[in-house]
Amino acid sequence: MKKILISIGVLSVMSFTTNSIINIYAVHEAIDNIQDMKEWMIQDIEQGRIDPELAEHYVFWLEASENELIDFCKKNKATN
Repeated sequence: MKKILISIGVLSVMSFTTNSIINIYAVHEAIDNIQDMKEWMIQDIEQGRIDPELAEHYVFWLEASENELIDFCKKNKATN
């Protein structure tokens, strides 16, 4: 009986750890994507592809989203 409980406990910990790693990876990828989008938006402004006022609005919300994800990582102690 003890061996079964220990096995279940080990499998549960392994499953939780794997899911946590995947979730942390996904959050960091989302942050990287937002940073890329901000760079593209700045390039579009410089090349005259988008109205600067509209682009600033987009960059503002991208930065807000990035900050929310960073705060989430800090609160949940999610690191690379």
